[in-house]
Parts: sequence; C-alpha cells; structure tokens
Amino acid sequence: MQIIVVDRRFASAKTFSLTRSKLALTLGALGIAVVLAVIGLYAVTFRAAAQIKIPLVKDLVSFVMRDEVARNEQFVRDNVSALARRMGEMQAQLMRLDALGERVSKLAGIRPEEFNFRELPGRGGAEPAASRSMSLEELQNEMERIATGVANRQDYMDIIESELMTAQVRRTLLPQNAPVVEGFVGSAFGMRADPFTGQMAMHAGLDFAAPAGTPIYAAAGGVVASAETHAAYGKTVEIRHGNDLSTVYAHASKLLVKLGDIVRRGQIIAEVGTTGRSTGPHLHFEVHHKGVAQNPAKFLFAQKKNSPLAGLATKSAQATAHKTRKAAPVTTEEPAKPAASPPVSEPAASTLPTGTTD
Repeated sequence: MQIIVVDRRFASAKTFSLTRSKLALTLGALGIAVVLAVIGLYAVTFRAAAQIKIPLVKDLVSFVMRDEVARNEQFVRDNVSALARRMGEMQAQLMRLDALGERVSKLAGIRPEEFNFRELPGRGGAEPAASRSMSLEELQNEMERIATGVANRQDYMDIIESELMTAQVRRTLLPQNAPVVEGFVGSAFGMRADPFTGQMAMHAGLDFAAPAGTPIYAAAGGVVASAETHAAYGKTVEIRHGNDLSTVYAHASKLLVKLGDIVRRGQIIAEVGTTGRSTGPHLHFEVHHKGVAQNPAKFLFAQKKNSPLAGLATKSAQATAHKTRKAAPVTTEEPAKPAASPPVSEPAASTLPTGTTD
C-alpha cells in the first residue's frame, strides 16, 4: 500500500510505502497509547474525586469497589468461622484434659489445692525489644500446634491413669489391712515354744489377742476359698486374692461368710473366738504365697502410720528377725507383686496347713 501526500509547501508529492507489518505496529502503538491515556485519566479522576468528594464520582467509586470489599469480607468471615470451630474443639479437649487430670491427681494422692487444673499457671519475662502482630497464617499454625500438644498430653494422661488404676487394683489385692483393730500381738511369726508342749516349733502366722466377738476384717479383697471348722484351727476362713496369695483367719467364734463369697478389703468376715487348738480368745492370721507361709508383718508394715496395728506389726517384724537369727532358717518365698489386675480364681478345697498353732 502506498500513501501519496500532496502539499503546496512540498516541491513534489511525497510517497510513503505502508506494509502490513508497519500497519500492525502502528495500530498497536496507537492502542497502547489509548489504554495508557484511559488509565491516567481514571487515576486522576478518582484521586480528584476522593479529595474533592464529588458525590456522583464517589458513588461510582463505591459501586466499582463494592464487589472487592464483599469478597474481602467473605474471606475474613470464613477464616473467623474456621478459627472459632477450632477454638471450640480445643476448649472441649481442655475440659476433658482437666477432668482427666483431676482423676489422675486423686489416684496419685495429690491434693486438689496443690495442683489446680482450673487456673492458668503464672507466666512472665522481660519486655521484648521488638515485636509484631501475628499474621492469620501464623495464628492458624500456632493453634494447630497447641491442639496437637493437647491431644498428645491427653494420650499420656490416659496411659498414666490406666497404670495408676492397675497399681491401685494390685494394692487392694495385697493383704495389707489389719485383720483386727483391737488387742495386741500375742505371738509373732517364726520359731517359738509351743504353748501346749513347750517344745520349739514353727508358728506360721501372727496371733492377735482380742476379746471374743471382736470383728475380723478381710485384709484384702478376694474370694472365699473355705469357711469351715478345722481340727487345729477351729472355725476358719481362707480367702484367695489371686497371684497365688491367700490369707487364713483361724479360731473364730462365728463365721459371717461362706464358700464362694466375694469379699472386699475391710469387710467383716468373722468374729474372734477360741475354737480349735487355742488357749484363749485371739485371731491366728496367716499369709500364704504359692502355699508357703509368709510373715504377715511384712504386709501389715505397709499400712498407714495411723493404723491401730501399724506399730504392732513393726515390733512383730523386729521380733521375728531376732528369733530367726537364733533358730534354724525357715525356707520362704518372697511374695511377688502382681504384674496385672489378677483374676480371682474359683474357690478350691481348703489347703490349710496342719502346723502348730494356739
């Protein structure tokens, strides 16, 4: 394409050759110039409108910006809702953790006033030299980290509670409660002069001298393996506690349980008497592990200091140690601590020993 320009100022006509590439380049440059002009006019117009506050232009600006503002508000609402839901989940987890902590503290013997789960621990420190506000992403990350920590601690507390409950069950199945709360230890465990023959003989338990009719308590929970009259032991109760542990309560005047009964620690099972091979009202108390008689004082020594017979049990243990040094050693086995909550076995026939008693 050729363009001829004729003007009186020109000595001759001017001819320009216009190719397609040049035409496209020219049109492009013209379009860019128009766009830049419009943008410049738009910026100048709205800036002037913002400063001069022209009502018509102000309304136009508000109309144009309305969609963007609505989108931003919706974004904020969505994030706030998500944070609120997460916050609710964390509050529920903290309430469960508080309740679990209180249960664990009770099982562990911690007084509530020593460890209050309802109050925040004190915090402090030097004033920071530089600080800034948290971004939304940082806040979300921090909440996720805290939520993960709370969940982990809840798992740990569940495990601790399970272990404490297991240990508590084990303790309830150990014969640590005094079988009577009146009287005194009349005869200790070990070698002694038999009250009937005067010869040295093994005494396989503790004798608690007490008035006839004094209540006899189960030293630990278990099942009654026998409740009958024995030739030497008189009216006798045997309780199986699981893990090869059993206790014997002899010379009773009255039995208050029967074969197969399940008894709890501290339950009254009989009354003190003088039946069988006995010189007077008392309780003959034995502890057996795997059928071998153990010194009951080793178990009763673990009871609380304010127990009526805690001191008597200690004296009995000391007296036994003194006697066993002078007499021939007696083969006994140390009772093993239960490894788990022991199942209570079915009651079997009475296996009471026929050794010397009084």
